[in-house]
This record gives sequence, C-alpha cells and structure tokens, in this order.
Amino acid sequence: MQQPWYKQFWPWFLIILPASVVVWTLIVVFIFYQNSVDMVTEDYYKKGKGINIDLSKVNIAKQYELYAEIRSDGNDVLIQLDKGKLTHYPAIHAMFAHRTLPDRDFTQLITADFQGRYRVKLDETLSGPWFLELSPHDNEWLIQGRVDFPVVSETQLMN
Repeated sequence: MQQPWYKQFWPWFLIILPASVVVWTLIVVFIFYQNSVDMVTEDYYKKGKGINIDLSKVNIAKQYELYAEIRSDGNDVLIQLDKGKLTHYPAIHAMFAHRTLPDRDFTQLITADFQGRYRVKLDETLSGPWFLELSPHDNEWLIQGRVDFPVVSETQLMN
C-alpha cells in the first residue's frame, strides 16, 4: 500500500525550496524598504543650478578671507571663525548634513562669544562623516566642508 503524497519526503522537499526563496525575498525587500538611502535627488537640474550660486558665495567668503575651524567636545561642537575683513562676528546658520541619513540633518542659528567662538550644543554626540555649511543670516557668503566626527584637534573647513 502506497502512502498519500503529503506523507512522502520528496513533494515537501520540492515545495520547501521555492517557498524558502519567496520568504527570503520578502525579508530582503522589507529590510531594503526600511533602510532606504536617499542619495539621488529628483530635481538634479535645480540642485546643479544651486551649486553655481553656492560657488559664488564661497568666492565672496574667500574675498572676505573667512576661515573656520571645527572641534568637538563631547556633545558640543566648537567653531572658531576667523572673521577676516568683517567688522564683527555675525550670527551664523550652521547646517549639519549627514552623508546618507537625511533624517539626521539639522540647522541651528548660533552667535559668537566675546572671543569669536561659536558653540553648538547637541543632544547626542555626532559620529561619522558630516557636511557643514556656515552662512550669515543674510546668506551673503558660505563656508563649507566635510568633517569626520568626533574631532579632537581643530579641523579647518575647506572652501
């Protein structure tokens, strides 16, 4: 007497192979969906035009002989601005952009102390590569650069 098909080994073996591929494919799709990376922008033409505007602002910063040095101290980021030809230390917008995680980007308006140092107080310590943009409230000039946090020694932002 022969056993019914569901009690035999080979039908189950042949069913489990494609079923396991389907299950693992769904798991991989779910993981990729949860951890998507927003590296490509849809409005790349407008972004390209914006880069040209930023370059003119960078050139204005070079004309004013502006430079900035960055250092981190725990949850604080210290920015030392060399004001060059400016008459005073302006309030600046500091924009911190993470390379691959746009939900971690933030902007903060900061003012200088009497020594020309700017301090950004954070809730948590920054780590990894970040892109920084420093500009005054009127967006006349721009200092930008890439910084790998934590920064123990002062790192100069390169325009």
